[in-house]
Amino acid sequence: MAITYNVPTEAAKQRLDAWLAAQMSGVSRERVQLLLEQEKVRIGGATPRASYRLRGGEAVEVLGDPTPPPLKAFAEDIPLSIVYEDDELSVIDKPAGMTVHAGAGAVEGEGGTLVNALLHRYQSLSSVGGEQRPGIVHRLDKQTSGLIIVARNDAAHARLAEMFAQRQMRKTYIALVHGHLKQDHGTIDAPIGRDLVRRTRMTTRRRTGARNAVSHYTVLRRISSRFGPFTLVSVRIETGRTHQIRVHLASIGHPVVGDTLYGAPARLMVIPSRQTRDPEPESLALQRNFLHAAELEFAHPRTGEPVQLKSALPEELETLLRAIESGNIESKRESEFR
Repeated sequence: MAITYNVPTEAAKQRLDAWLAAQMSGVSRERVQLLLEQEKVRIGGATPRASYRLRGGEAVEVLGDPTPPPLKAFAEDIPLSIVYEDDELSVIDKPAGMTVHAGAGAVEGEGGTLVNALLHRYQSLSSVGGEQRPGIVHRLDKQTSGLIIVARNDAAHARLAEMFAQRQMRKTYIALVHGHLKQDHGTIDAPIGRDLVRRTRMTTRRRTGARNAVSHYTVLRRISSRFGPFTLVSVRIETGRTHQIRVHLASIGHPVVGDTLYGAPARLMVIPSRQTRDPEPESLALQRNFLHAAELEFAHPRTGEPVQLKSALPEELETLLRAIESGNIESKRESEFR
């Protein structure tokens, strides 16, 4: 069923995709762009581009359904590092680079996710998250590694979700940040919301629409190196907001190493001395964020027995850390750690 939107004169010069997304309640700009790509939007019988500048007075006809059908995850044979499993739950040591589940912008048939791997191993998981996110109680960012809990039935999912909501789940991360944190211990209590300008980012600067978020950090060691100052910290979070640790640490001027989205440089460059003027300075690059979910402590959802699990830093993070602390780059001008 086609829907027609009339463009007022005051909308002149606005981009079509942005204006149309604002008119269609609950529909993202990305979804509008997909409708445009599929030629399901017409103006005067023509199929305009997303960047079309409105003139005012046009009639914009939308031919497609603005809500895509729900995605259904499928089983895929992908190796998993399993730290703990029983009939109620599993805890996976997720590598960086693996997405937990297909996102809103995914297409049918997209694979390589944690959910795909879980369905291959277990066939069935809790159904609370729907067909796209079976078993998923919480998430880790794609470029964050470490421990993630998966519910294998609905009862376990409900109990685990309740524990997260009541802050009964103790989660500790290890991060390497730029600069030296002044205090050995600290708490960052700053609400987090979506950045209204750069939609892929979160921010602590929104006055309305933000959700409370609390992170506690402890300095493990401060590092002074040829690549600059760094601090290795453990971070325990009370809440689980999107990008929480990354946003909080960046908000106090200490972005996570490798996190270019929140201000970290893409490469760590040797700081030149007055005596050294190397036209090709040595550098390091980390093709992920230096953030790792290292510890989980919680009561088992069925027995109530304490469960305490740990995950060591992945090899690429340990290697980068050693390179920074030693200053050695194995005689390479550029080294990359994936």
